[in-house]
Amino acid sequence: MTADPGGGLHAGSHPRHGLDSLLNAPVRISVMAALMPLDKAEFGFVRDLVEVTDSLLSKQVAALEEVGYVEVHKGRVGRRPRTWIAVTADGRTAYQRHLAALRAIAGDWGQ
Repeated sequence: MTADPGGGLHAGSHPRHGLDSLLNAPVRISVMAALMPLDKAEFGFVRDLVEVTDSLLSKQVAALEEVGYVEVHKGRVGRRPRTWIAVTADGRTAYQRHLAALRAIAGDWGQ
């Protein structure tokens, strides 16, 4: 925001406009952060790393999948069903843009 001579405020290019509202949720950004360095991860691994229940992780992954940030693949290892989660190219871009906006908001304090 910038102040005008008349005392009002004008919409400017504040870095907060680069934040992704979907990634403002702590569990969703934690899931994305966990997945970013990996090609894919098993559901249980992400659940344990992010320290949430199966139900909560399932809901948050579904929200990320709905917008195309992650892909979910189901299969089997031996006789046991498994679910893998992977970040998509759109998800990587959104996550990187969100982090850049957070760093810009934090300014020098984010270094």
